[in-house]
Amino acid sequence: MSVPSTVLTQASRQWATRPADQRFASLLTLQSFVNNVYSASKEKVLPSRSILAQPDPTDNFKGLQIVGPNGGPVNATHWSFGQLAGLAGAPAGYLRSLPAPLAADNLNYGIQLARDVKDIGVLLYKNGGPAELRAATGPNYGRIWNRDIVNVLVDRCGDGLTGDFRVPREFGKAVTVTKDNTTLFASDRDMFVFLADEEHRIEIPNRRNGQSGSLARGFFIWNSEVGASTFGIALFLFDYVCCNRIVWGAQEYQEIRVRHTASAGVHLRERVLPALDSYSRSSTVGVQQAIAAAQEKKIDDLEKFLANRNFNKAQIKAINATHLEEEGRPIETLWDATTAVTAYARGIQHQDERVKLEREGGKILQLTSKGKFALPKLDQALLSDE
Repeated sequence: MSVPSTVLTQASRQWATRPADQRFASLLTLQSFVNNVYSASKEKVLPSRSILAQPDPTDNFKGLQIVGPNGGPVNATHWSFGQLAGLAGAPAGYLRSLPAPLAADNLNYGIQLARDVKDIGVLLYKNGGPAELRAATGPNYGRIWNRDIVNVLVDRCGDGLTGDFRVPREFGKAVTVTKDNTTLFASDRDMFVFLADEEHRIEIPNRRNGQSGSLARGFFIWNSEVGASTFGIALFLFDYVCCNRIVWGAQEYQEIRVRHTASAGVHLRERVLPALDSYSRSSTVGVQQAIAAAQEKKIDDLEKFLANRNFNKAQIKAINATHLEEEGRPIETLWDATTAVTAYARGIQHQDERVKLEREGGKILQLTSKGKFALPKLDQALLSDE
């Protein structure tokens, strides 16, 4: 069986760039970290005129502090300073190049004088040391807490090492999970989790070149409490994960992103996390039935079939070419079509277009009468929050 060319590198990028203090060898240690961050954090909404930047007297006036209406100074993180600069209408990189007194004057002018008064949502953090300003957002920012996500993962997946969904193996072989090979990451800015069920693989007859094969299930989850990114979930099937945490042979990839709107937290607790819990508890039987039925269902007129599903002529040509390159034959079945669409979507750079194609590819698999693919339930739970 040849190795498919579709790979996912999101987890590998995290693995390659995270320092040691942002790596966690189990879900339990990650849970402890995000719960501690939550306990030490406090949200407030303040009028912009009540926020003042000043040189830090404890740092020979080289750094900056942010003073709120109660007069207590806090240190800005690199990220929150950039957000304040944006609110002031000044380039953050330029302000960082200025002496602290001049940078403070520019921030104060932009926030307090150059713009109308408006509310700013601030996220403060204090855990023994100097207080920090973690975020400065709009007043209606819908914060999704990392602890809400991780607590659900621990409830379903345990420590992330011994349950069905766990930190993935290396080339299918079990290894001891350490900070060096983990796929669990978090910092004061964002979080990323990759878990996979490689014990209960999905057997696929006649998968490629007449050979049978099997796929495992996996998912990514990412989030930022401070506005650095959306909340997102990606669900997919795959062959294996290598030592560099690259996912090889990915298929049926579906990615949904949820913006941090005012109602995001409520929908996360009431709809999204329960749907994720259901996905992680579901068996592979429904997936196997859907795939088998999709492999049996022939497509008589591919161009018409795809055109009826909102694919244009250029996309249809590219989808066909992708399948020919990866499989060595034209698209013949629903399984071929959904595999080709999702593989083609991997090469699309623009996020909105890529996600739309991935959804359309997932819908093709639902056309079978036997069984129901496991991903759409989660997809539908998230759609209303976009």
